Amino acid sequence: MVTAAPSASPVRPYIGGQAVLEGVMMRAPRSFAVVVRRRDGSLVVRERGMEPEGRGWAKMPFVRGIASLVESLRLGSEALRFSVENMTLDLEADEAAAARRPPTTAVMRLLGVVRALGLTTFLLASLDDGAPAAPASEKKAARGTMGFMLLIVLAFFIALPQGASALVSRVFHLGLTVQSPGFQLLTGVFKLLIVVGYLVGIRRVPDIRRVFQYHGAEHKTISTYEAGEPLVVANARTKTTLHPRCGTTFIVMIALVSILVFTAIGSFLPRIQTGSAILDNVVFFFEKLPFLPFIVAATFELQRLFARYCTTGPLRLLLWPGFLVQKITTIEPNDDQLEVALASLRVTLFRQNAPEGAGDATSDVSFPSYEAIAAAERLRTAA
Repeated sequence: MVTAAPSASPVRPYIGGQAVLEGVMMRAPRSFAVVVRRRDGSLVVRERGMEPEGRGWAKMPFVRGIASLVESLRLGSEALRFSVENMTLDLEADEAAAARRPPTTAVMRLLGVVRALGLTTFLLASLDDGAPAAPASEKKAARGTMGFMLLIVLAFFIALPQGASALVSRVFHLGLTVQSPGFQLLTGVFKLLIVVGYLVGIRRVPDIRRVFQYHGAEHKTISTYEAGEPLVVANARTKTTLHPRCGTTFIVMIALVSILVFTAIGSFLPRIQTGSAILDNVVFFFEKLPFLPFIVAATFELQRLFARYCTTGPLRLLLWPGFLVQKITTIEPNDDQLEVALASLRVTLFRQNAPEGAGDATSDVSFPSYEAIAAAERLRTAA
């Protein structure tokens, strides 16, 4: 997923995106769209106009990063559920055609969420200061998914790396205390190893591999938009699958920033001396939790600076740690997948440019092909 910067023209909005199961979500300050491809080749579109969020204090540096992350996770959860629901319909149709008893929708939905949950967690939703607000009904529905995602993030970024560091220190008799710089460096290394290893592992799952292809299609489409080129497959095909504002890069930067933050604050926190190494780790785990919002906010601002000033020249080297991990989470898409991403962006931009307040209600529409979506867009534009 990625947040796209506008071109030099001030009227071009920020565009963010996320890959989902057999589809792509795109969003702009005043619009949101998800397009998924069904097994029969048709494209199902969910779209709506929305009031932009992020006014006043929510646009302030550091605060905007937290506000954008929360809203992005809500929209990402909705997009994921929409894609799972459509995949479930195809799976049930396949089972019925084979004259077997179809599994319940709830079971298939659970399987779909399990396959995609890790991807959604580690490809955090796009972060930009023009993120639209999800409706109240979707916010309520997303709370359970977001809460589970938060637990996964805490496990992968705090508990598991810290536990692994403590185990290594004990086995090899390193004598590292939980607040020492050496322990924080070791923890940071484990964070990166755990995240990269997990992404490499789920890349081998066929459904997730296809999501990574849609992730590449999303990047190529947004790069085409940023270049000011027509949104057609031929133009998108030539673009790179890597993007400096990708959520994968955000994850890598969070791991690196957390090393610096916890190394700096470790010596200033009250000394932990419970007499038990396990209890020391538990206490330090809870000591670190209040600093997580600051780490997220600081990483958000840092990524914006890197994406703005480090895309060319020698400073581009600063982006390469994120790019290397993006090579795991993005795969070259085929033309059919590019069509889905382009269709999602076309629908998003049409709603973004519509008169304010027009068509704010959610609309789900099915089209037989990408060409049908393009034709409908031309007709609506002409009208």
